[in-house]
Amino acid sequence: MADECFGHPRLAALYDPLEADRGDLDAYLLMVEEFGARRVLDIGCGTGVFALLLADRGIEAVGVEPAGASLDVARGKPGGARVRWIEGDATSLPPLEADLATMTANVAQAIADPDAWHGTLRGARAALRPGGRLVFETRDPARRAWEGWTRRESYRRTDVPGVGAVESWHQVTDVDGPLVTFRTTYVFAADGAVLTSDSTLRFRERQEVEADLAGHGYALEQVRDAPDRPGREFVFVARRPGA
Repeated sequence: MADECFGHPRLAALYDPLEADRGDLDAYLLMVEEFGARRVLDIGCGTGVFALLLADRGIEAVGVEPAGASLDVARGKPGGARVRWIEGDATSLPPLEADLATMTANVAQAIADPDAWHGTLRGARAALRPGGRLVFETRDPARRAWEGWTRRESYRRTDVPGVGAVESWHQVTDVDGPLVTFRTTYVFAADGAVLTSDSTLRFRERQEVEADLAGHGYALEQVRDAPDRPGREFVFVARRPGA
């Protein structure tokens, strides 16, 4: 099931205003050019920001997302009809022959269940043409990013057009080995409503991800740095062997 921040209609509509800076997607757009990709599968596409950027550049984009409320936001955006939206996950995709599959932002880490993770890797490989690539990022566990997920460090107040002021913050509720669970709280000034969303991320070691990729038949080409977060992320570039 999708977290409330993606699956609750009121919260899904907040995602873009609260995450307005998507400079993290620049590196993915550059890789689309680098690899000459013309058909791209965006796994965990959320509100469709990346898929729509691709469509604007004439790329055939397919966005798959399990949260229907987020897909409703994506479909309603200008240009939304140019993207093929699929409600679900990578385990039940139609044949696509994609040149590139992506998992941007926290998507790979949000697939915390091992069975779901392995199913995603299998599904992504099946959706790629021979020679196609899978690209995704995950935080380096050694940097312990979750230690900054406190109300004091994450609190912000955002004026959202048509909604009013919204206060939001994160607070870690549990750390259990590689699993970090945190709660995001949203307070709406307009009516005083308080909504929360609980999320769990899996912090995988680089060697674990490399072994998983090899186990599912990928050839690891490179592990890159995230240009906007140097030293904090692993960006994996893996290829489906073939032509």
